[in-house]
Amino acid sequence: MGQRTDVTVLLNELAAGDAGAADRLLPILYDELRAIAGAFFRHERVDHTLQPTALVNEAYLKLLGSSDGPPVQATSRAHFLALAAKVMRQLLIDHARARKTQKRGGQQGKRVSDTIALARTPSPDVPREASVLDLDEAMQELAKAYPRAARVVELKFFGGLTAEEIGSVLGIGDATVERDWALARGWLNRRLHADGAEPGKA
Repeated sequence: MGQRTDVTVLLNELAAGDAGAADRLLPILYDELRAIAGAFFRHERVDHTLQPTALVNEAYLKLLGSSDGPPVQATSRAHFLALAAKVMRQLLIDHARARKTQKRGGQQGKRVSDTIALARTPSPDVPREASVLDLDEAMQELAKAYPRAARVVELKFFGGLTAEEIGSVLGIGDATVERDWALARGWLNRRLHADGAEPGKA
């Protein structure tokens, strides 16, 4: 409990402009950030040009703020990890788009090097792998149809947060989180399989 309190205090100090808070915050959250990054890379090829440690570092720098803007306004550990997962996913999407541009005119079709694990917690009716860009497109469509369910996906699939933590971030109860999760899981399964993104296929 003390560590979680420390995180909240450090986030408040960071938001108030204390640059030193960033250096004190990273060691506390690093293992969890590394676990999130590791989940994204679970099905990547070993020599992927972007590695988990680099993904954590780049995401952390973005969360701290740069010339692009101020530090994130996270109110809790769960909120910060949720934002970190979202930033990591966007970085991987940008990376995949850059690779796709480089490969244009070359081999066509999906490659294992351009896939990521969909879920930290495996589920039998959700594809284990999908193209990063296919998944991003599906997530955008889900967000238009069911915005809150899409947020649950981000927090549970990519952030590894518990139902209780997700409920705290979104201001809803555990039962609502589970209903949104079931809805999103089924929706993504149908959408991704309809596009031919089958488990284990590249």
